[in-house]
Amino acid sequence: MNWKKTARRSAVIVAILVLSIVCALICKVVWDKIDRQRYPRQYSEYVSEYSAAYGVPEYVVYAVIKVESDFASNAESHAGAIGLMQLMPDTFDWVSMRLKRNSEHGMLYDPRTNIEYGTYMLSYLYMRYNRWDTAFAAYNAGHSRVDQWLMDPQITDEDGNLVRIPFRETEKYVKKVNDAIEVYKRLYYQ
Repeated sequence: MNWKKTARRSAVIVAILVLSIVCALICKVVWDKIDRQRYPRQYSEYVSEYSAAYGVPEYVVYAVIKVESDFASNAESHAGAIGLMQLMPDTFDWVSMRLKRNSEHGMLYDPRTNIEYGTYMLSYLYMRYNRWDTAFAAYNAGHSRVDQWLMDPQITDEDGNLVRIPFRETEKYVKKVNDAIEVYKRLYYQ
């Protein structure tokens, strides 16, 4: 009689374990599907093209677009930033000059142009600071402001890297971009 009880208990435990594994796999598939809807890869042809051209990982470009505009090409901020990657008209003019192109501010709404110029700017900032967090802070707050921060030993480490961001909005922005990067990496770049 004990043998039958033990066998039954073992069978129940195995069934529970198998059911738990199946449920975990189903949940992962469902959550990944939900996350893929929340973290899309729209405009992939432009992201791929300019990501390769300017040496910026695709997941970085997608994360910045997600955080900046949530893929709304007609987005406008209260500060005057425009388009998918939320470029300021002055930044657009500066990038246009660097790329030796005519600048017409209406082009900020064009997904291809906005992604190209935003990706160029990310590339420039990364080359300037050699750290993505600092590049993201400069993308949000401006590189002249970040340059000032980097001169403050109270917010930099011994190597001169920004370790504390004095603007709460920029600090939250950098965290949001990094969180989005992790989701994009997990969903599409493993």
